[in-house]
Amino acid sequence: MHDLPDWVPRRRIEIGLQIREARRAAGLSQMTLGERIGRDHKTISRWENAVTAPDLTDLLLVADALGVPLANLVR
Repeated sequence: MHDLPDWVPRRRIEIGLQIREARRAAGLSQMTLGERIGRDHKTISRWENAVTAPDLTDLLLVADALGVPLANLVR
């Protein structure tokens, strides 16, 4: 496996922050968002803290559950 470019971890952090911001703006807890998209609240926490990254399907589900365009989460 190859090393990731430096910008990849930074983008993970930015995406996690965008998810957190959109979730809070929607007035949802990690638990509620997780329930809406069929994921554990710990998974939501790992995304928001850039421990792991959501895949495209998860990003689409999050955007739909929060009522935001996908682009808002990955800008």
